Amino acid sequence: MAVDKLAEAEIERMLAEIRERMRPLERQLNELRGERDLLLTELRRRERKSHMESRASLKATMREGGLPTVAELVAGSDGGSLDDFTFNLKTGGEVRLGFPGARAQTLGFTDGKQVAQARDLAEAARLYAAGWELGSPGRPGVRVHFPGTRQEKLVEASDVFARPR
Repeated sequence: MAVDKLAEAEIERMLAEIRERMRPLERQLNELRGERDLLLTELRRRERKSHMESRASLKATMREGGLPTVAELVAGSDGGSLDDFTFNLKTGGEVRLGFPGARAQTLGFTDGKQVAQARDLAEAARLYAAGWELGSPGRPGVRVHFPGTRQEKLVEASDVFARPR
C-alpha cells in the first residue's frame, strides 16, 4: 500500500481504526503491569523483613558474646587473613577494615609515635604482642569503611565484631 497516495481523511480513518484495535491491548498491558508491580512490592517487603531479622539476629549474637570483637580476635589469633572474616559494627552494619578503595583490609596500630598497618592476623598479633595498640597516635580505634562507599570512620575496637565467612 502506497501511503503517500492516500487522502488525508483516509489516513485519519486508518489511524482511528488502529487506535481502536490498540485500546484493549493497552488496557490488558496496564493490568499486567499492575499485577507485576504488586508481586515486585511483595518481594521487596520480604527481602526487607529478612534483612531486618538477619540483622536483629546478628545483633543478639553480638550482645550474647557469641562473636569476638576485633581486639579479641587480634589478641587471640596466631595467623590468618582478615578476609576470612566479615566485620560488623555493633549496630549490625557490615564494614571493611582500613581505607576505602584499598585492595586489602588492614588494621592500623601505633606505639604512641609510629604507625603500622597490619595486612593479616599474624602481623596484627605480632604488633599487639609487642605492645602496640589499635589506632594511631592520640586516636585509638579501628578505621572502617562501608563496602561500596567512600564513607569511613574511626570506631572503638570493642564496637567492631568479627564473624567467620
